[in-house]
Parts: sequence; structure tokens; C-alpha cells
Amino acid sequence: MTLGEGATSRDGETPDRPGLASLRTAVLYSEEVGIGLAAGNDRELFKWFLASTLYGARISETIARATYRAFERHRLLDPRAILRAGRDFLIGTVMAEGGYVRYDHQRSDQLLRNATTLLDEYGGSLKRLHRRASDAQDLEGRLQRFHGVGPVTANIFLRELRPVWAKADPEPLPVVVESAGCLGVNLAALDRKSWEFCRVEAGLIRWRHGGRRRRRTGGGRGDGGPGGGSDNFAGGSGEAV
Repeated sequence: MTLGEGATSRDGETPDRPGLASLRTAVLYSEEVGIGLAAGNDRELFKWFLASTLYGARISETIARATYRAFERHRLLDPRAILRAGRDFLIGTVMAEGGYVRYDHQRSDQLLRNATTLLDEYGGSLKRLHRRASDAQDLEGRLQRFHGVGPVTANIFLRELRPVWAKADPEPLPVVVESAGCLGVNLAALDRKSWEFCRVEAGLIRWRHGGRRRRRTGGGRGDGGPGGGSDNFAGGSGEAV
């Protein structure tokens, strides 16, 4: 897309203060775990739904990512496979390998319950869920009817699907809007349904978390995660617990 005149960042870009050019090349959170959302198929969509559920919890991004990798390692990347694995295996092996111990029982129960719901109501297809939604609001509502999925998790899942799903268009989280203001980035001048916007959004969240961590420790970039919250990467909600 051609950027509008207002889609600019302030001069003087530094590693601690990225400009629009840097933000436009930020890695998506889905890309970071090897998920290809552009394909738009149910396999990749469920993988991202699983990752988003882990990212939406009251744990660090590092643990959420490691736990997703454990699911990947054990080939538990579709609802039927998760149900076959069962609660004991999820808790004792998968969650343990990922270092996910604080809410391992609750999160395992959530994943099993939601796998069942997805199969029962949509035949295991998130594409079908999208087709049945009447509009963006209904889409978000359907996602939030899954156990433990609140506004933060729904936002994590949907925002990188804006260019893929016609009805995926969540409002940017307040932390994104605030960070854009701090860096002089005019979000309104960008196409919200573009991959470019998704990358800028991801970059703003990482910058916000990195800056907060630097202020606390005087060190490097922190564990900035997709939820953009203050207590943890997922918005401090602990939605499923």
C-alpha cells in the first residue's frame, strides 16, 4: 500500500525508539512460532488459536512459546490430537516441558474443553466459525464463548488474521494506541486490514514491553508479548483461570 502523508514517525530513530520503517518490518507473533496464517487453512488457524490461548495467560511469553513448541513436538496441533492425548499427558508432559506449571491444570482443562467445543459446534473448523459469524462483533463474540477466552485472547488471535478473514477487524489494544502516540506513528493513516498494519502493531507491543523492562532493570529488551499488558504479556487478565 502507499502510506498516507500522516503515516510517519518522528525523526531521530534509535534502537530504543524505532520509527515507522522499522516497525513495518516487525516479525508477527504467529511467524515467531512458525505459523503461516496467510495460507488461511484450518491447520494453521488451529495452531494459531492454540498459541493465542497460551499467549493469553498469566505467564511469560517465553514460557508460552516453549509450551507451544512442546505441543508441536508431540504433534498435538489439532483438536482431535489434543483430546486423544488427554489431561494427564498434557499436564505431566507437555505443560511440564514448556515450563508451564503455575496454571497447568486449568490451562489443560481449557484446551480440552475448547477442543471439544470446536468439534461439536464447528466440526473442528475455525474457518466454519468465521463463515457463520455475521460480522466482526459476532466473530469476537463466538470466540469469547470458548472457555477462558476473553477480549485479550480474542484480540491476539484475530489481529493477525485481519488480512485473511474479512470479518476479523479487532480494535487495536490501548497499549498499541498509546505506543503509537509516543512514537509519532499515525495508525489512522495505515490500512488496518493489511499485513503492514499487523507488523506495526506487533512492533509497537514489543517496543512497549522492551521499554518497560529497560526502565525496571536498565537492561535490554524485555519479554514483550502479544497481549500488551502491564503485569504480563497477555494483559494481566489470566483469562482462563
